[in-house]
Amino acid sequence: MINKVVKTIEEAIAGAESNMTFMVGGFGLSGIPENCIAALAKKDIFGLTCISNNAGVDDFGLGLLLQRKQIKKMISSYVGENAEFERQMLSGELEVDLIPQGSLAERCRAGGAGIPAFFTPAGYGTEVAEGKEVREYNGKPHILESALTADFAFVKAWKGDTAGNLIYKGTARNFNPLMAMAGKITIAEVEELVPAGELDPNQIHTPGIFVQRILQGEKYEKRIEQRTVRNRE
Repeated sequence: MINKVVKTIEEAIAGAESNMTFMVGGFGLSGIPENCIAALAKKDIFGLTCISNNAGVDDFGLGLLLQRKQIKKMISSYVGENAEFERQMLSGELEVDLIPQGSLAERCRAGGAGIPAFFTPAGYGTEVAEGKEVREYNGKPHILESALTADFAFVKAWKGDTAGNLIYKGTARNFNPLMAMAGKITIAEVEELVPAGELDPNQIHTPGIFVQRILQGEKYEKRIEQRTVRNRE
């Protein structure tokens, strides 16, 4: 069985270059590949197109790449927590393609499954539908959405083995498994790395065939995007 473990974060992101398209997993700040993002933010690579549900916050997640103006285009669904993102978008420095969340997820899944496009009712009658083919199914208009793929997919899992099999926890399972399938090269960072054969096959969410490199992550901050508490009485 192929051992896909890399020892360092530098080895994990090797080959990532300017003007590439990256998929970055996670939901909000949950399940984002913190180590890979931090390492990419230290490289002199620019002109990136990033596909991610969120754009991080000002000083964490993809916000680190936005601070250095490494990203030229964001393909996302929800970006409301990042003031620098807003500034760059309104000033015209950053190209933004906002997509309904379900459509974004399906476009990534379709890319991984080899499906070039699909019809969906989401977005019909809005700016999302501009310039797209419309067909009627079951008496309802649908717009044509194309699949998404990437040069690199960076994902984060709770547990993985040396063959690249992955198990996610909680909301990290929303986008990470879809993006893991859609990257030409998929890099997975995990909280716990175990020998091949130790994971229960029935619990694996991403088979190792989709993963090219895997590494044990370090120092996960797991920041909460918005912490809400109630007053103690």
